[in-house]
Amino acid sequence: MSFSTHVLDAVTGRPAVGVEVRLEHQGQVVAQGRTDDDGRIKGWNPEAGVHRVVFDTGSYLRDTFYPEVVITFTVADPAEHYHVPLLLSPFAYSTYRGS
Repeated sequence: MSFSTHVLDAVTGRPAVGVEVRLEHQGQVVAQGRTDDDGRIKGWNPEAGVHRVVFDTGSYLRDTFYPEVVITFTVADPAEHYHVPLLLSPFAYSTYRGS
């Protein structure tokens, strides 16, 4: 099983570079890092269960209503790939399960 994310800046239409991201499971941080030059993090390998991916959007967008975005999701099948993109702007965000 693997996990990846892709953060896109909806204002600039470009990847969000350098966003701090952490993955939590059962209250513990299991992975952390920053988005690369393409706004991506990949290669994390969480186990089955409920996870939280936390994006430090406040350090990326100075004047944002959402200083942190938390997305909670369930890893049901550890053999699958889980991709959770984030489309970000100062006053809105959206996400979905990607491929």
